[in-house]
Amino acid sequence: MEFSQSNRAVIIGGGPRGTSVLERLLAHAAAAGGPVRLHVDVVDPFPAGPGHVWQPGQSRLFLMNTQSFYPTLIPQDPSLPAPVAGTTFDQWRAKQQRDPLPDLTADELAELAVLESTDFPSRALYGRYLRSTLTELLDKAPRGVTVEFHETSAQSVRPVGDGRYDVGLAAGETIRANSVVLALGHIPSRLNPEQRELQVSAAQLGLQYFPPAVPADVDWSRIPAGEPVLVRGMGLNFFDTMGQLTEGRGGKFVPTGSGLEYEPSGQEPLIIAASRRGTPYRAKAALPGYYAPSITLRYLTEAAIGRLAKTGIRPSFDHDLWPLLHRDALWAYYSTLVRSQPGAVPDAPAFLSALEEALQPHAHSAANWEDSVESVLAIHVGPRHRLDLPGLTAPLAGRSFASHGEHDAAVVEFLLDDARRSALGEDDPVKMAIGALHHGRAVLKTAVADGGITDESWVAGLRGWFESFVEGLASGPPALRSEQLAALARAGVVSFVGPDPKFGVDRKAAVFTAASPWVAGPPATARTMVEALAPGNRVSANDSPVLEQLLSDGLVRPKLMMTAEGAPIESTGLDVEPHPYRPVAANGSVTENLYVLGLQLSSAQWGTAIAAEAVQAGTPAYLSGQRTLRDADEIAAAILNPA
Repeated sequence: MEFSQSNRAVIIGGGPRGTSVLERLLAHAAAAGGPVRLHVDVVDPFPAGPGHVWQPGQSRLFLMNTQSFYPTLIPQDPSLPAPVAGTTFDQWRAKQQRDPLPDLTADELAELAVLESTDFPSRALYGRYLRSTLTELLDKAPRGVTVEFHETSAQSVRPVGDGRYDVGLAAGETIRANSVVLALGHIPSRLNPEQRELQVSAAQLGLQYFPPAVPADVDWSRIPAGEPVLVRGMGLNFFDTMGQLTEGRGGKFVPTGSGLEYEPSGQEPLIIAASRRGTPYRAKAALPGYYAPSITLRYLTEAAIGRLAKTGIRPSFDHDLWPLLHRDALWAYYSTLVRSQPGAVPDAPAFLSALEEALQPHAHSAANWEDSVESVLAIHVGPRHRLDLPGLTAPLAGRSFASHGEHDAAVVEFLLDDARRSALGEDDPVKMAIGALHHGRAVLKTAVADGGITDESWVAGLRGWFESFVEGLASGPPALRSEQLAALARAGVVSFVGPDPKFGVDRKAAVFTAASPWVAGPPATARTMVEALAPGNRVSANDSPVLEQLLSDGLVRPKLMMTAEGAPIESTGLDVEPHPYRPVAANGSVTENLYVLGLQLSSAQWGTAIAAEAVQAGTPAYLSGQRTLRDADEIAAAILNPA
């Protein structure tokens, strides 16, 4: 197969998504069986491969949220053209331990020396893998394919006729391309009204306000030692903040017979943490793989999704999908309870039989299956052993506290209990209920993609409540982080505001304030405030010149979804036509030869921020998260075989 010498593709974004497109282009070109004439331009102000988020030079305290065995840049799907080079991250890790690259730094070698398959690597080391893999790919590039990197920003993409585009760069150059791929990744976002008000007040009063940002971009040295700092958000970015302001300043966690103790360096600020739930994300369970081997979904299965599809009616999340996953979580909890705590249920066989019957989707209407389950539980399971699934995300709900000290003690108790449960792994009923939700999340990603559920249930159900619910349970840090946070609280380095905090500015005292209605006492105050949040992933609020230009010129548009009341609302991502994903223009036409990959697909796919998953032995095909790599493959095929 031979392609025109004029075939030139521009990939805007040189991080993992953009590099995946480049990798697939090389694979398709190599599989063509003859000379391929293609020139690829990769545009990104950060070095390609790692891109913005995964730069190898960042602090090694920033950890990945997945273990070494999980991520990959290289697809393992045998139905796709074979890669010209590269391996999964875990294979690369093992190879470097045996035969390290000569240019690995001392810090990289030190981390690799102790890093196991089930450990959480630093983002810096994953960035080194990405850079190393890109170098290997370029070394093996097939004849006729050339690649050029532009370490600058794209400012515009404008059609010039014949399906081609002029891509304007910040450096002043213009590239004429046959096709353009938008792999923009994490882009800056405009602040919401409350954040803008806090930023303005900070400037007026001489305070420090740190808006949402990629943690590696923040100058943490600006936060003064010995003074309070108010940190909003207790998700994954919170633990990055915590690490930089404690271990990053010379403090040490010391193992004791009863856990961890923190030895301050004296350079720490007083961290005052606040979030809606009042507690951080739950920690991950200690498991040999990404999914708990003991958990098999019984209700939210491929077959169940297929039966829904055969009805010809798009399912609703709350009515059709969640009840199935809810059943799986209940069965995972109670079957684990019976197995791991034999005395918890007196007549275990009778209980499991009755529970199984009550959970059958065909045995009861959607309106009363939960009542049937409650009847079974009332007979067999005492209150102490019941599962309160909604309560898992809000462990302090319904409680009030007479002082900040009393509340801090309650949070420490929660953290240590959660870490204990994580250590039990598959023998903890709560963690296995969460494990079922985690399994189900993978099934849901396929079920809801490309309009697989109704707009109103996407808006109100999946994104409205379930996303934050499951993230708080299943997307947490390693259990070590919970133990460290408890140690910091006991050492007086961290305190907590409480649930449902209200933030403000006391202009007279020139301080930020935060108070919880459930915790008595004066509000927390600080002259520094950090938003421990990633920049919002919403295309209509983006601060990217190229995306702003594309929206302004009508070449792309945000996806509109209809609420249950029939009102259209803008969703977070672009309106796209699959497959491959091409944006829908303002006039409703499809913008040809322009492709979208990654975070800006958040209105067509759910969970776009999660890295591609390496195939693990024994994992069902539908749980193998290589969707983004298949999307990249479709884009590459379209670029090399234009219609």
